[in-house]
Amino acid sequence: MGEELKVIVFALGNEEYGIEVDKVRTIERLSPITRVPKTAAFIKGVINLRGIVVPVIDLRGRFNLTETTPTENSRIIVVAVADIEVGFIVDSANDVIDIDTDAIDLPPEIVGGIKAKYLRGIAKLGEGRLLIMLNLSEVLNKNEIIQIEQLEV
Repeated sequence: MGEELKVIVFALGNEEYGIEVDKVRTIERLSPITRVPKTAAFIKGVINLRGIVVPVIDLRGRFNLTETTPTENSRIIVVAVADIEVGFIVDSANDVIDIDTDAIDLPPEIVGGIKAKYLRGIAKLGEGRLLIMLNLSEVLNKNEIIQIEQLEV
């Protein structure tokens, strides 16, 4: 048996995704987002989170999935990536679970239209349930991190 990994489970459409709890700062309800000009379409803007300006990214847009209108269940998951905080808009944040690292397989080339480089792996949770584990350092590549850091000024 491998190590236990605590993971936040969230949804984009019908797929479930996971991010390690130690990378997540907070989960917030959707709040007004201030648009920032001349940024990638999936960078929705910035929010003021308890006095800190946090860039917000729509994960659906980032993964080239169809963007939808936010609902009552939509959330912003604020994560720490490369010493900056970034908010991800997701359809819902459902659960915190423990996963045995042995249950995480390498990802196939494409999962639900998402390229493998964005994925850490696929966790098998039993009863045919799969959890797509994100590779946060690739979800935000270096150029995008530089662009986001400039938003914080």
